[in-house]
Amino acid sequence: MRLLERKPNGEFGFQEFAKGDVPAYAILSHTWLTDNNEEISFHDVVAGTGKRKAGWKMLEFCADKASGDGLRYFWIDTCCIDKKNSSELSRAINSMFRWYQKAIRCYVYLTDVSLHDGQGTSQLDTSPWEAAFKKSRWFTRGWTLQELLAPAQVDFFSLEGDRLGSKLTLQDFIHDITGIPSAALKGAPLETFSRDERMSWASGRRTTEEEDHAYCLLGIFDVSMSLLYGEGQEKAYRRLQDEIDKIYRGHDSDQFVVGLDRLAIPEAAQFVARENELAEMRRLLHGHNPLSAVVLHGLGGIGKTQLAIKYITQHRERYTAIFWLNANDEGSLKLSFRYVAQRILEDQGGSLSVAALTNVDLDGNLDQVVSAVNNWLSLKTNTRWLMVYDNYDNPRTAGNLDPSAVDIRHFLPRADHGSIIITTRSAQVSQGYRIHIQKLQKVQEGLEILSNTSKRGSIQNALMKTDRGAIALVKELDGLPLALSAAGAYLQHVTTDFSDYLRLHQASWLKLQKTSPQLSSYEDRSLCTTWQITFVRIERQNAAAAKLLQWWAYFDRQDIWFELLRHASSADDEWIRKLAKDELNFNEAVTLLCSFGLVDIDQSLSLPLGARRYSMHSCVHSWTVSVLNQKWNQGLARLALTCVASEIPNSNARDWWLLHRRLLQHATRQGHFIVGDKVRTEGLEWAIDSLGAMYCDQDKLAEAENIFLRALQGKEKALGPDHTSTLITVHNLGLLYLNQGKLAEAEKMWSLVLSLHRHIYPRYTPCVPSVISIPRRSARIWQKKCILEHYLDMQPFKDLPRDGISKFKVDLRSCNPRQLGPLKLYVLSKLDQRKPNLVYEEFSADSEYN
Repeated sequence: MRLLERKPNGEFGFQEFAKGDVPAYAILSHTWLTDNNEEISFHDVVAGTGKRKAGWKMLEFCADKASGDGLRYFWIDTCCIDKKNSSELSRAINSMFRWYQKAIRCYVYLTDVSLHDGQGTSQLDTSPWEAAFKKSRWFTRGWTLQELLAPAQVDFFSLEGDRLGSKLTLQDFIHDITGIPSAALKGAPLETFSRDERMSWASGRRTTEEEDHAYCLLGIFDVSMSLLYGEGQEKAYRRLQDEIDKIYRGHDSDQFVVGLDRLAIPEAAQFVARENELAEMRRLLHGHNPLSAVVLHGLGGIGKTQLAIKYITQHRERYTAIFWLNANDEGSLKLSFRYVAQRILEDQGGSLSVAALTNVDLDGNLDQVVSAVNNWLSLKTNTRWLMVYDNYDNPRTAGNLDPSAVDIRHFLPRADHGSIIITTRSAQVSQGYRIHIQKLQKVQEGLEILSNTSKRGSIQNALMKTDRGAIALVKELDGLPLALSAAGAYLQHVTTDFSDYLRLHQASWLKLQKTSPQLSSYEDRSLCTTWQITFVRIERQNAAAAKLLQWWAYFDRQDIWFELLRHASSADDEWIRKLAKDELNFNEAVTLLCSFGLVDIDQSLSLPLGARRYSMHSCVHSWTVSVLNQKWNQGLARLALTCVASEIPNSNARDWWLLHRRLLQHATRQGHFIVGDKVRTEGLEWAIDSLGAMYCDQDKLAEAENIFLRALQGKEKALGPDHTSTLITVHNLGLLYLNQGKLAEAEKMWSLVLSLHRHIYPRYTPCVPSVISIPRRSARIWQKKCILEHYLDMQPFKDLPRDGISKFKVDLRSCNPRQLGPLKLYVLSKLDQRKPNLVYEEFSADSEYN
């Protein structure tokens, strides 16, 4: 590096230093003079000429400031580079960011900012220079961007050489002028800001050479490339983008690039700085370990999801693929993996890397889809992906007995590379380095959320005592982002000022303490109080919207759509009927809930089922359960069960499997209500049967067994043991037991069906559900059953024709069990218990049983 020094005789000279031996130095930042010939060049310094040039003043200025700071050496771009040497110029430009970064001091000399008026009177006290400072040409030039950001210590000076302030003391002005975040001005690593954000800082800046629009960003992105003046701005930019891609994604990444789907990621409207947490995430996820995992844990509504989203927006260029997964339950996780598989195939369908994925049926077994996606992530050269498992709030741990708890280990890639983020309320999740996300500590951060959600810009002046009510409200809500967001959303709809809202909040708090003593924590009461205020407002504005909120407690918090609710069109409640009968009424109600921040449009999965889907935060859903439904509403519970069961399609419907999976989380909630005796099921036995059948289709056999047993209990009580509907449930239980390998239980169920069949035969008509396949010629069935039982019970096992039995087993198992009659299934259960049978020829030849 070549540095300037002022010798004892006042002359200037160069000293050159090898890398590693460079002494402490100062550096100058300025805008070039209109007439470049007036700048001091390398050859002027070597020849000792140029004292009459206008640029000589800047050499004297920089030398004086460096000497005053105890620095012998300094660097100026106009003369420390031999610009006639193209090789030296290229090396210098690629090194310049680093040179500014390592300078002890950077002096910004602003020739268009003066501290004196026309009469030469100093105006430092009244600061008229501020207007000139904001308009300074220095802020419009391309190269000065890195000169602002690279050095740690930047001081600004006027034309007269008077100090105006530093980068830190003037950061508010600089932020307003440039749009560069304060964090970057304070020295936050530039890689913590997204590519687009850094590119935006250079927007509108000008350079003398068009290629310099790209070259001046080399240091901002920490890349190097050769300079080809004459190639044009477009080609220079293209080469810059290529170099950035190589740094962030690696050289062999094209076959693994999957575009980021913004619709699959929630919005981060509530996000505020959290710079320390973001820096910690970056340190952990960008470290030297090939596989990095971070667990963000904390209270519900504390901002874990928002933090993960912000990390993605800042660092998406580092990853070839980023996927957002809903880890709320197993069903949601599997559907997320299915969507991930779709995205991979869409963007990399022709790549050899996806060969395993192309052979997987996305409409079939989702466990195979999960496995195929994880295998793709585990490919040795596919190393720069990021998986975000959001809302992992019900982890399977030693103390969690909930059967619906999720074991995330089954859904993690077995790779030794990649990056993983998990958000959870549980402090027991140990699949990564844990970061505890706590309440916001700074009032200013709370004011930011209030400002963003209430759309009241005046809040930004709150710290200057123009709105003390806003500060008091932020303190009352105790740094809880979700509570602050709810308050802001409410204030957007009313003219109430912050002080009035605070009084309203305090009154509602006291009322909630009396009516909902189960809300023991301060955080729960703060959140519920803000929502209660909003609920009262919604109830006055749209009673149907308020009723929808109350009814939502009986569904899962995720994925509500109009077609699901339309089955309640004959409800007794006027407002429920209004919602269920007219989609316009439903849209009006749910739009209002969205505008108050209680409900979100859910775009996390692209499902081709037409209707827009809506979801609510888990904390909001808990409030609808514990506060809006303190007294259990049997009517709403039965309506929810009716809607879910009525929406379950049969297996002949188009995309039935997709709707099944979409309904599964709602069905699971109804199942908990049924098994827990929280909903009266009289007259809804058909609904329970439907839930049981859907559980079977989803291979949730334990849940199906509980549901079918409940249905059987209800039907035997209401209809009698020999009623057709009762026997259908018995038969379904037999099928279920067969699938579970419980052969004795299966035999018992089908024996019961057959023993009662002769009593119910007169009631059967051709419209008996075909899925049950109970033969109608009871006399012949009973005749064959007697023959069958004789041989099964009496014939010694040693005399069995083994080939016949094997053939009979294969013959039976080649059919879908749901298409087999009870008698065949009865025989199958006997065979699997190794009981003999000698009637294969006569039995299998009869088409009645095939």
